[in-house]
Amino acid sequence: MNRRDALKALAGLALCPLCSPYGFAAEGAHWSYEGATGPAKWGDLDAADKVCAIGSQQSPIDIVAPIKSQLPPLKINWAKSADTIVNNGHTIQLNFAEGSTLAVGDTKYKLLQVHFHRPSEHMIAGKSYPMEAHFVHRADTGALAVVGVLISTGKVNAAFAKMVSTMPEKEGPPVKADAGFNPSVMLPKKLGYYRYPGSLTTPPCAETVEWLLLTTPITVAESDVAGFAKLYPLNARPVQRDNRRYVLMS
Repeated sequence: MNRRDALKALAGLALCPLCSPYGFAAEGAHWSYEGATGPAKWGDLDAADKVCAIGSQQSPIDIVAPIKSQLPPLKINWAKSADTIVNNGHTIQLNFAEGSTLAVGDTKYKLLQVHFHRPSEHMIAGKSYPMEAHFVHRADTGALAVVGVLISTGKVNAAFAKMVSTMPEKEGPPVKADAGFNPSVMLPKKLGYYRYPGSLTTPPCAETVEWLLLTTPITVAESDVAGFAKLYPLNARPVQRDNRRYVLMS
């Protein structure tokens, strides 16, 4: 990473509400997923969020024609439980203590948190999924990598079921997470992935993210999706223009 990219990443991190280990929303204008403060207006709500409207590498996207490539394997070493859980007013988020890591080639990242969107934010050839999980990682340089997991309905997933059964119903500070949430249970057996340069999918929409979206969805119980939807029936940003970005596929 050159000096300009490093400064860009650090600037984005300072404004990143998803990168806080506590999950509190960043100070600034109120934003939402609908109406006058919805995604179409994010770039107008606060000067710090202008890139939401004018950025050229925004996320999520509809992945239509990925290019088969020799990508490095994802080497995931996560703890078997989360530290805290929080309803931050935009989603449910589980935060992790030091020690959980992701290695992609020569770059090593620390797992900060996982949060959830309904429906999925990314689409595959026009297809949407019931939900999507985002595992947010940060390197020592400030660079971000998000492992995205598409979620279908079917067989129960023990980790997701535990999250739904213990999630705070109202917005508030983090509380101790139940030891039954094992993040690795929310990964498919095969870790093939799509890779592209993009952004945070919430204000300030900083274009500092290396997206690693797994190609194989997982399944969770339909009743658990319905349980999440009682709190957040819609918390997904619509797909953005790809602006001729290449999407690689392992």
